[in-house]
Amino acid sequence: MDSNYSAIPKGSFVELQMHNEPHDFRSQQKSLLSDDGNRVNHPKVIDDFDDLNDDDDDDVDTDVDVDLDDYTLVLSKPNTGSGVSGAVFNLTTTIIGAGIMALPATMKVLGLVLGIFLIILIGILSEISVEMLIRFAVSCKARSYGEVVQIAMGRTARVLSEICIIVNNAGVLIVYLIIMGDVMSGSVRHIGVFDQWLGHGFWDHRKLLVLVVMVVFLAPLCVLDRIDSLSMTSAASVALAVVFVVVCFAVAFIKLIEGKIEAPRMSPDFGSKMAILDLLVVIPIMTNAYVCHFNVQPIYNELEGRSPQKMNQVGRITTVLCVVVYASTAISGYLLFGKDTEGDVLTNFDRNLGIRFSTALNYIVRVGYILHLVLVFPVIHFSLRQTVDNLVFEGSAPLTESKKRSLALTVILLVLIYIGSTMIPNIWTAFKFTGATTAVSLGFTFPALIALRISQQEESMSLSRVEKFLSWLMLILAVIVSITGIIGNIYTIQSSSE
Repeated sequence: MDSNYSAIPKGSFVELQMHNEPHDFRSQQKSLLSDDGNRVNHPKVIDDFDDLNDDDDDDVDTDVDVDLDDYTLVLSKPNTGSGVSGAVFNLTTTIIGAGIMALPATMKVLGLVLGIFLIILIGILSEISVEMLIRFAVSCKARSYGEVVQIAMGRTARVLSEICIIVNNAGVLIVYLIIMGDVMSGSVRHIGVFDQWLGHGFWDHRKLLVLVVMVVFLAPLCVLDRIDSLSMTSAASVALAVVFVVVCFAVAFIKLIEGKIEAPRMSPDFGSKMAILDLLVVIPIMTNAYVCHFNVQPIYNELEGRSPQKMNQVGRITTVLCVVVYASTAISGYLLFGKDTEGDVLTNFDRNLGIRFSTALNYIVRVGYILHLVLVFPVIHFSLRQTVDNLVFEGSAPLTESKKRSLALTVILLVLIYIGSTMIPNIWTAFKFTGATTAVSLGFTFPALIALRISQQEESMSLSRVEKFLSWLMLILAVIVSITGIIGNIYTIQSSSE
């Protein structure tokens, strides 16, 4: 029988999927998914799809009432991406990074009771915002954070959200390098691991040491072009983070039993102007620790058998794991070092912990967490590179199809991040500003606005009363945290200059 249809390549398959999509998103119905999960517009396949509507084809059974506009053409190979465990590792790695190092210092400011309460509350709100983001991104067929923002609020909002992702991720990666430098070569008040091992030498040169780590260890991982390629390194990084938490908690517990720990503060200190200023900036630092929303879509895109329900399962498992890790680290770190807790608690581990095998435990904690950051670095960098590419090279072929552009972006971003790490004094300074601006915007402001906006545009995606209340709650809290954080940062800078 003569046919106008071309053969489908071997190993691929064509599906016609029923859907009832709002008319606002119909322009996306004929888009295709390539093997790497990126949207492409394949002219030949789209032409073949249009041939199905050809009235001259006598072989079509006109007695069957079929509206082909209700179908979406999908050309792809079976999804062989990461499973739930791999997605959990990648999302957990995105969350548990340098932010965990600042949490013991937040306990020093907030006290244990309020500090633990906020760790749990912010974790729950972050998980709710992730589920909202996934729900509306899937409904709108958005493939990235920026796409769903554009569908909800327009192109200007998308550009703003992508700038926030770039600033936030670049700031986080700069913090990683600062921590690596602090731990390996030391700082003004703390001795580095290499100094303790080898004495003074060229490794005292912090900038040189960080540069070597970036070229030898970080760059090879950062050139990978698929996030599911990092599942194994993510699993290893989570394991190293757990080792850090277990050691800290075990040491704190032993010292508590032996009566060697001072009574911790249970509530905030309102006794001085500086203490009040610290309260204004500490909550943005905690919100910064949960931001993972920029990586939710890439992880979802490569999830095997992906569905919103499966991704929600990934998010909930990740949230429980992160809350446990964060609470354990914050409590044990603060109990160990009390009022001397640094903004980067890892630097505190250059001293005698007051128990047996203290020196060995110190090395395990510091070196283990440096390895954790080395493995986390490429996961955050992946999202940074994708966002820069979307913003600068909009409309170009996907990065997976342009190795030269991917490599060039990787090199340029790593150079800029390295330069930034040599200019910012400490992680507390970096987290204060990103937490009050980009982090709270990505984690709470944009997801809440997306939910409220799209639910108004389309009746099929309307929010329940509880969802609407939570959206407004997140939006109001985000605005308050952002404003108070910025004010607190300004007053802190003025106080320091005086």
